[in-house]
Amino acid sequence: MTTVRTEIAEIAGAVPDPELRVVTIGELGIVRGAEKAEDGRVVVTITPTYSGCPAMDAIRDDIRAALAAAGHTDVEVRTVLSPAWSTDMITESGWAALERTGIAAPGASGTPACPRCAHRGQPTPVLQISRYASTPCQSLWSCRSCLEPFNAIKKL
Repeated sequence: MTTVRTEIAEIAGAVPDPELRVVTIGELGIVRGAEKAEDGRVVVTITPTYSGCPAMDAIRDDIRAALAAAGHTDVEVRTVLSPAWSTDMITESGWAALERTGIAAPGASGTPACPRCAHRGQPTPVLQISRYASTPCQSLWSCRSCLEPFNAIKKL
């Protein structure tokens, strides 16, 4: 039996990330909590991938819209910075979705493996091209084996 809290968390967690459309904010570990008060007000707590994340306004709006579509019209989205988000919060399905689109996970040392010619955890000769990539929470790398550029989620 699904509780109201679980239903709210599932609806909020299913919202696609506005910058990384291949994963949901639930898969990224951004959704920290969900509850419904006795007066019907819904409160969803989220944490940004980093404190200056430009997508937070869009994420809040998308959560409100998803919950409104499910009949929850009185919604508050709270942002908490502690504990800070880290790449450890990304689910296995989130990593799989990112890797299918060529976005690598950081290795234990912070250096990613090429998502095109190596599996996570196996070292590949890579070179960081830029500290920033298509979003501020990613960096741009190049693989010296297959010569392909790729984005990697920064280890936080």
